Amino acid sequence: MIANYERMYGCKPKHYTSPLDKGDHPELDTSDECEMDDIKQYQSLIGSLQWAISLGRYDVAAAVMTLSSFRVSPRKGHLDRAKRVVGYLAKMKHGTLRVRTGEPDYSDLPTNEYTWERSVYGNVVELLPTDAPEPLGNPVVHTSYVDANLYHDLLTGRSVTATQHFLNQTLVDWYSKKQDTVESATYGSEFVAARIVTDQNIAMRITLRYLGVPVKGPTHTSHFR
Repeated sequence: MIANYERMYGCKPKHYTSPLDKGDHPELDTSDECEMDDIKQYQSLIGSLQWAISLGRYDVAAAVMTLSSFRVSPRKGHLDRAKRVVGYLAKMKHGTLRVRTGEPDYSDLPTNEYTWERSVYGNVVELLPTDAPEPLGNPVVHTSYVDANLYHDLLTGRSVTATQHFLNQTLVDWYSKKQDTVESATYGSEFVAARIVTDQNIAMRITLRYLGVPVKGPTHTSHFR
């Protein structure tokens, strides 16, 4: 990515300590619109950054998700921001995902049993696949984290959902995307985020079982802190 940047601009990217400035709102940018050559450069940078996220650089996921909204018709300010994200990765190029196979210790978490006689959901149990292979190997504990950013986009009013999924102590999946609905309060955006992470939890557990991985206990879901 850095080599491609040097070919396009004839210099190395300037280093930054964060993908975007704190409180920055690219949707409010009123700088001049990019010419066709700049648009192609912007789209090339965004495409490379999206690949970087797929390869493990989840720390720029929110910034790239935001900038991707303008890839059809970016402004000069959007291009400068994309260059900044590349500059951040250039400075933090040794960032890695660590593989930790040990189980997390949740012994201090409450294990209260709840009764659902008055719940509209009834007596709910987890649906297990009947055609999954016999689980082998060491069991894994699934942990997920979720958060919502209310009014992430000030023009549309849309919030953003962010999730992370750990198997034992290793981060294996991450997600950052604008919500489909416009929520007017934190409760609504957090509720949408909770629904999204629940769907992801179900999918993760089913995937693990079809891969023959023993899943230990329930999924522990927590809010980002």
